[in-house]
Amino acid sequence: MMKQSMLTDDLDFELPPDLIAQAPAPDRSGARLLHYRRADGAIAHRHITDLPAILRAGDLLVFNDSRVLPARFALRKASGGLVEGLFLTEIAPGQWRVLLRNLGNPTDRPMRFEGIEVTAHITASFGAGEHELAVDAGMSAHDLLEIIGRMPLPPYIKRSRFADPRDEVDRQRYQTVYAVKAGSVAAPTAGLHFDEQLLTQLIAAGIERTFVTLDVGMGTFKTVSAGDLKDHDMHAERYSISPTAAEAINHARAAGRRIIAVGTTACRVLESQPEGTIKPHAGETRVFIYPPYRWKHVDGLLTNFHLPRSTLIALVAAMVGLQTQRSLYAVAIDERYRFFSYGDAMLLE
Repeated sequence: MMKQSMLTDDLDFELPPDLIAQAPAPDRSGARLLHYRRADGAIAHRHITDLPAILRAGDLLVFNDSRVLPARFALRKASGGLVEGLFLTEIAPGQWRVLLRNLGNPTDRPMRFEGIEVTAHITASFGAGEHELAVDAGMSAHDLLEIIGRMPLPPYIKRSRFADPRDEVDRQRYQTVYAVKAGSVAAPTAGLHFDEQLLTQLIAAGIERTFVTLDVGMGTFKTVSAGDLKDHDMHAERYSISPTAAEAINHARAAGRRIIAVGTTACRVLESQPEGTIKPHAGETRVFIYPPYRWKHVDGLLTNFHLPRSTLIALVAAMVGLQTQRSLYAVAIDERYRFFSYGDAMLLE
């Protein structure tokens, strides 16, 4: 089936720079919530803590439980200069695929990780800053990065290049409280608003939950460069649906209850599945959701405010329609909601 056309320019908007959140709200559940009802077009300005009262008993919230790896690191060259690194994957024990900045001319001379007596050297280079490192650590990449890594905050959150007084706060707050297995290099940000108290209140209100896993890649921040969305090459991300999650989703659907995705990542996992019964599955998804789109599994979405010209804002437009998406973002700007990863949220139901 041929993809339908939609201009990327339609996903653009002007955002005052001071609305880009540089830090999370003091409390996890302290964010504001723009609430939109598709049935009657009603808009209300609420708070995340209102969710137990807004959602219906029996609703199933689907969260992404992937854990963000502190994937940023620094290497010191033999000359003394520092190189910025971002971990991508561990191909084999001691073999990392990484992005490096400020490297200069690639060399096979050993470099030392800043903060620990572990060395690495480049074994292959692939262009666009991507390299393969041989790491002499005696431990897994994940274990080493838990010791020396920094959170891979998106570039619009400004931090000092190699160390920042806010690093420890970012380690705590750029991570959901229910994260399990590290695999993401960006947070599923809608989930950052939930603390244990709110999760308990949701259960008390009869709102159910389950967890899928999607390891968020750097492609999530990539703006669409193609003039038409149908020409965009969507990035791939690994995901899995456990037997427990599949059973919960199928049971909710059979009972006529709503399935609310917490974040675009959980949404993409669900919409990557065929119509009908969802089965336990692990794989990769390249699903790109933009208008017009016929939803198969998701009835509502809790999400943050996204970058212009991004695949994420296209998904929001697919949920409510392009003109409504543009109107909601205009309202959010007028009401001075905080945008992007550390910002406020929107509930579309």
